[in-house]
Amino acid sequence: MCSYYYVKIEPMSKRNLYPLDYVESTYCIDFKKLYEQGYRGVIFDVDNTLVPHNAPADDRAKALFKELHEIGFEALLLSNNKEPRVKQFMEDVKYCTYIFKAGKPKASGYVRAMAQMSTDVNNTIFVGDQILTDIWGANRAGIRSVMVKPVKKWHEEIQIILKRFLEAVILLGYRIYKLYGKNINKVPLKQAKEN
Repeated sequence: MCSYYYVKIEPMSKRNLYPLDYVESTYCIDFKKLYEQGYRGVIFDVDNTLVPHNAPADDRAKALFKELHEIGFEALLLSNNKEPRVKQFMEDVKYCTYIFKAGKPKASGYVRAMAQMSTDVNNTIFVGDQILTDIWGANRAGIRSVMVKPVKKWHEEIQIILKRFLEAVILLGYRIYKLYGKNINKVPLKQAKEN
């Protein structure tokens, strides 16, 4: 039986470009607390969200996906990259599925991801590093969006580097919005371990 989700796609606006939260790293998010809040699915971008651009899955990424599985999350890699890159990453981290050539920022890839995980807009969260693909797409699909700082900035394809300059301007507006906005939805963060 197929599940269909109604997605209201809004025209581009400043709010669509702003993440619901912006954190240092994917690895500082407390996913256990998110699960306690009712989230059941996590959609990730791969490059510069989990590892540097085109890098293989490292031990930290593998440990994260094992942790997500043990918590009870469904996890999915949503990438505009070609299948060999995304499939290899999925095979290395295990405990997830993937969609390649997702067409982000179109909402359709996010809708497919939720259908694949059997989740919906109310219990799915998205984590990515780019505003103009990742965050805009998640917001258009109605999914809670979390932006992370790139794992290794400026070591990317030229079109991504050019987009980073535009994103820097958008992030200036986001910082002002964050001061006065009412829709900032903070994700729980892991506590720093004391020595």
